[in-house]
Amino acid sequence: MADIARLTQLIEPEATALGFELVRVAMLPSEAGDGGMALQIMAEDPETGQLVIDQCAELSRRVSDVIDAAEEAGQVLIEGAYHLEVSSPGIDRPLTREKDFANWAGHEVRIVMGKSYDGQRVNKGVLGGLEDGMILVAEVKAGDVRLPLDQVHTAKLVLTDALIAATRPLDTSGADELIEEDTEKADD
Repeated sequence: MADIARLTQLIEPEATALGFELVRVAMLPSEAGDGGMALQIMAEDPETGQLVIDQCAELSRRVSDVIDAAEEAGQVLIEGAYHLEVSSPGIDRPLTREKDFANWAGHEVRIVMGKSYDGQRVNKGVLGGLEDGMILVAEVKAGDVRLPLDQVHTAKLVLTDALIAATRPLDTSGADELIEEDTEKADD
């Protein structure tokens, strides 16, 4: 349906030119509720680990332009209609790069293997990092587990109080201000 490798080759330089790091490029069912597909691009500012709305918009425009140019040149990158979604990875972010497994060590993680590994497909525990291509996870029931990175289907952080505390907000100015609107309700 989509040439993700080629799309990544086109998108990554655009993200890099803006000072961002590409986290993930994927084709997923659209959240628009229309049954269509979405080209999801997750990127982050290495200074903050996030993207604000203006940064998402800027990357979206550049990606749209580069995909349009490639398609006008005759390349078929995505078959059929799709939505373009550019976002920050968020707090409970997917772990897609080797450095993600090192950077987020100590936090809870949920890892789904492509197929069962040591009798288990879903692993959940505290991430211990990455060592020689193996993800280290301390599970409550199974104890210390080593999972091959190259067999991971998906991996993401689990939203916990510790993760929230470790994730610094981009800008909290005005967060404690109450905005009151002066509206009059019409009598029915």
